Amino acid sequence: MARPIWTGTLSFGLLNVPIRLMPGEKRTDLHFHMLDSRDNSQIRYERVNADTGEEVPWKDVVKAFEYRKGSYVVLEKEDLKAAAPESHETVEIAAFVDADSIGPEYFEKPYVLVPGKKAEKGYVLLRETLAETGKIGIAHVVIRTREYLSAVIVRDKALVLVLLRYPQELVDVGDYEIPSGNAAAHRVTKREVEMARQLVEAMSSKWNPKEYKDEFRERLHKAIAKRMKSKGVVTPVADEEPEETSTNVVDFMDLLRKSLASNKRTPAKKSPAAKKTARPKTAAKKARKTRKSA
Repeated sequence: MARPIWTGTLSFGLLNVPIRLMPGEKRTDLHFHMLDSRDNSQIRYERVNADTGEEVPWKDVVKAFEYRKGSYVVLEKEDLKAAAPESHETVEIAAFVDADSIGPEYFEKPYVLVPGKKAEKGYVLLRETLAETGKIGIAHVVIRTREYLSAVIVRDKALVLVLLRYPQELVDVGDYEIPSGNAAAHRVTKREVEMARQLVEAMSSKWNPKEYKDEFRERLHKAIAKRMKSKGVVTPVADEEPEETSTNVVDFMDLLRKSLASNKRTPAKKSPAAKKTARPKTAAKKARKTRKSA
């Protein structure tokens, strides 16, 4: 079974629902290696200095931004650290919007939100409320080192987190030459429109994703199998399920009333592990102050 990306909480109003963020897609691409045709040895990629042709060790590799052709500004580690978002395992719903108000161009990548132990009630509460109201939650979430805009959507019986593109990541269609005007302006006749409508109706059916397959990938698999001779099969080690902490019983009605009254969100409580890591820093600061005063 797949491992969680992280374990944290889903928060809306004053409610915090323990969840696991699980992958929502499977990679089916076939990956190839580049070999030397003379002896089938692997070809390595190396970090080479463009001027000297010498290999550059990792310790000498830095990140830089090219602000003008051939001109770079080097970023230090502290610059990247300061720009990185604060890492916290929380899907923070900031607003609820109509499900059909977001265009398909904004949707990017799905994840599945799985409730933690004893968190089913809060999970089902949000799921049923979204389904009845026709809303989706707009949230911010930090995955690894980047903060994403995302949408919490009901799909069958699951809550699905879909990463969204920011508006600045989309190309304005006005930048392209798109035909304007109605059908008549482009000499499209009523008869042509009617025939096209009939064709659409004749080809219409219910959406069944199982009917569609990556035919190129299947043909490539057959070609690989044809080239292969008998090979040993390695059985992958089964993933172990991470332990989950149990949660206390929560008065959801009381939290809902308070959320409606305040329209504010209380951040998720820090885990005991996070509190432990904070203490040595405080002690270190006190020690430094003591040495300075001495």
